Amino acid sequence: MEGIVMTKRVVFIVCLLSLVIASVYGAAAAPSAFKKAQADIIGKMGEIPKPSRAYRIGALEITLANPFWVTMKDGYVAAAKDFGFKVDVLAAPSESDTAGQLNFLETMVDKKYDALCVSPITPFNLIPGVEKATRKNVPVICVGTWLDEEAAKEAGAKVAALYSSDFEGQGYLGAKYIVDQLKKVGGGKVAIIEGLPGASQGEARKAGALKAFKESSAIKVVSTQPGNWDRNTALNITTNLIQAHPDLKGIFCANDTMALAAVEALKAVGKKAQVIVVGVDYIPEANASMKAKELDASVAQSPYLFGYVGAVAALKSLENSPLPKGISIPIALVSQSNLDQYIDWK
Repeated sequence: MEGIVMTKRVVFIVCLLSLVIASVYGAAAAPSAFKKAQADIIGKMGEIPKPSRAYRIGALEITLANPFWVTMKDGYVAAAKDFGFKVDVLAAPSESDTAGQLNFLETMVDKKYDALCVSPITPFNLIPGVEKATRKNVPVICVGTWLDEEAAKEAGAKVAALYSSDFEGQGYLGAKYIVDQLKKVGGGKVAIIEGLPGASQGEARKAGALKAFKESSAIKVVSTQPGNWDRNTALNITTNLIQAHPDLKGIFCANDTMALAAVEALKAVGKKAQVIVVGVDYIPEANASMKAKELDASVAQSPYLFGYVGAVAALKSLENSPLPKGISIPIALVSQSNLDQYIDWK
């Protein structure tokens, strides 16, 4: 009996000491959601070879006027630094300048980059430039957005790999958040502010949002209009929406730039508390707006990992290393209630 008592006492003391040590020195922090996503994606890329020579890789984004693409640029630059090659990142002046983006790509092909990473504004606008790269045996990686497969094949434009995300899932996730919140008040009228007509990510997000809204009989979609990724356009759309539908309860926007404009328009007429607004991209300004209890939620994807993975894929292509397929950049719903879990997301 005495032995049993002594054993219990020892166990108690060990547990007590463990608690004291943990309180003094701190327990090891669990990896953040971003760190987990980063480790998972890099692991799926497989072995990453050292450059056999001094490579120059060109990356063409949609526009650096949007913080999303600035963070993607950071990902390209980080990968180049980590693995020892040079990268130049260019972009069109605006998210709708399809001709300007093509001009950049054709110039980049002429500058004889060893490989190119591209994010087309639409599935068609960069096909002539990719065809030109194909003729010159320059490997092309599509990052985020993609080329129309049939049109590219017909033109002879070849892509070595595509690394993207579940854009339809983003739309569904964002709209489902609105549906779940409105269930608490019996449903209501909602609207969608789309991206640029024809843009692959915008069309997919719209489809996903409509799917989520149509799953609930308590939700009525009263409007879906293109905001062209533009803040002023989205602001005007929202202003007109709330005049036409003063009992509007929710707006899903295909990116955060437009969602923040919707918030601004609703605040101007004292209606923000009535309307749930959700965007996509989780840019820094969206984070700040959620902290201020204004924007309700944003669907996060990782522009940093887009750029990082694209650059790594370009290197692997140049070194004839197998390019993994089926990799999707992760997404997550970030709201005012779980904001602290995504503090380092990029």
